[in-house]
Amino acid sequence: MFTVDDVRQFARTLPRSSEHLIRDRVKFRVGKIVYVAFSRDETLMGFGFPKEERAALVAAEPDKFLMPRESDLRFNWVVARVDALDPAEMRELVLEAWRMCVPKKVRLEQQAQAR
Repeated sequence: MFTVDDVRQFARTLPRSSEHLIRDRVKFRVGKIVYVAFSRDETLMGFGFPKEERAALVAAEPDKFLMPRESDLRFNWVVARVDALDPAEMRELVLEAWRMCVPKKVRLEQQAQAR
């Protein structure tokens, strides 16, 4: 399992990422685009994810992943149960969500540095 602090530490390493507290919810953004958000009780983590792939993700692992609430279905978004993910999975999901938000140049620079 991981905590919001673990996500915070990882997100700080990602260029253009910033943390915000909005209506008592921790959110991570690139510019105005939210790529990760926690529920108020920090038991759920929403993150950017391709709309066309999320039904398959939720169907494959329903104990881990949930569809977003109805008002968020129009967005590239899915929700995970924090206690069902390990730290490595969290980092992968956060990184992929961040990559969806940043310009291609920033994404490529980050990938080159990670190698």
